[in-house]
Amino acid sequence: MGTSSKTGNGSETEGAAEGREHKFGASPPLTIGVEEELLLVDEDCGLVAGAEELLERIDPDCRGAVSTEIFATQIELKTGICLDAAQAAEELTGVRRAVAAAGARMMGSGLYPGDAGDAALVEKDRYLPVKRDLVSVLDTPPCGLHVHVGVPDAETAIAVANAMRHHLPLLAALTANSPIRDCEDTGLASCRASVVRRYPRFELPRAFRDYDDFLRVADQLIAAAGVDDYTYIWWDVRPHPNLGTVEVRGMDVLPRPEQNAAVAALIQALAAKEIDRPGAPGLTREAIEESYYQAVRYGLEARLMIDDSTAAPAAEVARATLEEARPYAEQLDGAGALEEIDRILSEGNGADHQRRVHAEGGTEALLRDLAERTLV
Repeated sequence: MGTSSKTGNGSETEGAAEGREHKFGASPPLTIGVEEELLLVDEDCGLVAGAEELLERIDPDCRGAVSTEIFATQIELKTGICLDAAQAAEELTGVRRAVAAAGARMMGSGLYPGDAGDAALVEKDRYLPVKRDLVSVLDTPPCGLHVHVGVPDAETAIAVANAMRHHLPLLAALTANSPIRDCEDTGLASCRASVVRRYPRFELPRAFRDYDDFLRVADQLIAAAGVDDYTYIWWDVRPHPNLGTVEVRGMDVLPRPEQNAAVAALIQALAAKEIDRPGAPGLTREAIEESYYQAVRYGLEARLMIDDSTAAPAAEVARATLEEARPYAEQLDGAGALEEIDRILSEGNGADHQRRVHAEGGTEALLRDLAERTLV
């Protein structure tokens, strides 16, 4: 449930209304920031409730890139403002090394595949309203991938956020990495998505007319939820005024930093395309939500809506989207990173890999595999 990143200049402010004093344009357009939520595990790959103690052991130079989440068995790693995916992958790798040097072992999976046991929570004032709202459903740490893209102004932020909603089902299909929970196959490619859908304000927002429309909705939602500011609104795609970015959130984290950076490269290129040549298909929120469900249910085997009346196989949608994105990725030095997306289409996504390992060796083999693949 990450709420901030180093992808902008300045600190968080309170209240959506203060979002009128935004930071869009504070950093170069189309810079990116990546946030990985990872599990903490021991040598036997069991969950470890040690996030707060870990922060105290990390090299002080790296502490700003690591933060706790509400679950004590989970941490979030953050890049700074990155020009391209290669820089993002390098920074994520460096932060992972700092965490490992502090004595921690990490696991990159949308959910912990084994027996998670009782949920251990972090004691921080910020999480008090979260515990109040979610006390009955905080049973397992969901690990997402969040990508920020810098945009030049507030209205561009709304246009890009509106457009990115249409790409969310494909991004979910590509990143699905949580089919196993409590040692059993859930039948979903991303069980993480079903877990967070039980939480309030974890959903796809509607399209906004303009920035004032977004602020009006955010103000009302803040009042209705009784929370301090818009960072408690965990939409799958959201403008982030305090950081000057559009944040795409509705994805499972992947084990390797270069994979997560590749997803960021695709999002960066799609944002650039939207700024250069606006042209989202204009699907209804309901149609996008259904495509999102199909993606988290079937992964790369899903059929996704591409226009008002047509659905196509996710792999076909992915190849068409990559063809559209590559020229922009080349301009942004991210074309090489998209080879990771090609690899996912060729070899399968994280859910496909987890199922293969689980079928061959059971849960223990899967836990070891995930921990080893998360190593850098």
